Amino acid sequence: MIELDVNPKVIIEPTCGIGNFIKAAANSFPSASKIIGVEINQSYLRELIAKHELLQDERCEVKHGDFFEFDWTSLINQFNHMVLVLGNFPWVTNSQQGTISSENLPQKSNFKKHTGLDALTGKSNFDISEWMLIHAIQWLQNRDATLAMLCKTSVARKLLSYIHSKKLNLASCATYKIDAKKYFDANVDACLLFCKFDSSSQNYFCDVFSSLHSSECHRIGYQKNLLIKDIDSFNKLSNLYAVNSGTKWRSGVKHDCSNVMEFRKIDNLFVNGFGGSVELEETYLFPLLKGSDVAQNRINGTNRYILVTQKFIGEPTEPISQIAPKTWRYLQDWGQYLDNRKSKIYQHNPRFSIFGVGDYSFKFWKIEICGLYKKLDFRLIGEIANKPAILDDTVYFLSFDSERVARQTFELLNSSSAINFYSSMVFWDEKRPIKSSVLNCLNLSLLADLEYLTADARR
Repeated sequence: MIELDVNPKVIIEPTCGIGNFIKAAANSFPSASKIIGVEINQSYLRELIAKHELLQDERCEVKHGDFFEFDWTSLINQFNHMVLVLGNFPWVTNSQQGTISSENLPQKSNFKKHTGLDALTGKSNFDISEWMLIHAIQWLQNRDATLAMLCKTSVARKLLSYIHSKKLNLASCATYKIDAKKYFDANVDACLLFCKFDSSSQNYFCDVFSSLHSSECHRIGYQKNLLIKDIDSFNKLSNLYAVNSGTKWRSGVKHDCSNVMEFRKIDNLFVNGFGGSVELEETYLFPLLKGSDVAQNRINGTNRYILVTQKFIGEPTEPISQIAPKTWRYLQDWGQYLDNRKSKIYQHNPRFSIFGVGDYSFKFWKIEICGLYKKLDFRLIGEIANKPAILDDTVYFLSFDSERVARQTFELLNSSSAINFYSSMVFWDEKRPIKSSVLNCLNLSLLADLEYLTADARR
């Protein structure tokens, strides 16, 4: 086991449960003068108090308290010595807490200040542990303190991003991978997050260790205001990075109602997700490729179709009644499902609205990649059944009017330089490892010049 050279005088566990961490801390830090545990669950506290040998240690104190209402700053400010905050916050998201009707939630707020669609869709969802960790590091600012917490690896990175975005103090940071399946029966990448704080340092990097026993690591950190997975690899190709690359990767169509909006074509009928067979004009129907089709290279044909009710976001949908009356009647018949979509993005927009649609959606040539799969596999597609293929919202794509330009760009994206550039930035353990923010960082014009010079040197 690696020694981290921590010698706290005060130890605090904000969600102490039945006291396992408190007991371990008491054994591991004999020089600590105070060990405090706080827990909201009274049954856990009763079980902890029943462990007489723990509370016989006069250094140990347990309190009943709700993390989200407890005055942590006042507690920590009582001590002038080095403080260690440790523990294991809940590994669930705010939406999951809502699903299980939990009342132990933080007050709802857009605490990361997302704007526009990001504030209304998936980016507003967060791990409860992320919210709690952010508050914990705020207590520990401008003092000699240490944080040691078990958490998801993705949450540890989000915490580093938050510290960087707010320009908070951070002396050092490291993660040590743990076997979450073995210890917690959880199928997630998890780690021990270890942070040191002081009154002045702003070291926005993190040393990543493969285990609690490993002494070798690689460093992630911020370069050009972007969190990089492999700083050494990125630096070799950093000249290809551009804040405004001129390239705009788009995500596919978002409708949140696949049973109504998506079909399989059988003979001349379209069958929706409820098994209903309907006759529809083909005016608003387009061949659909889902993320799994793209990832598995099923891109040359499809029997899936999608109803695309708008050519741009906010376009009125009433004209469908005149242009395609069968389609309009279908939307009216199944409209209750579309009306019940929960996302706020559909509020105050025309009935039957969709998102992720624009002139780029209807171009015949596209290069696409699925954001959910753990491989940099770009695909080039053309028209299907004399129509442009529409992609679902797990797919990112570039669109082209010209087949020649599309093929040239496809070759560039599959070059070793492009693959290495993207690989240095992609964290493969994330749920959606490939993101438009990463894809858009590559300056394709500079890459084309580099590939030309490389090819010329080989001649």
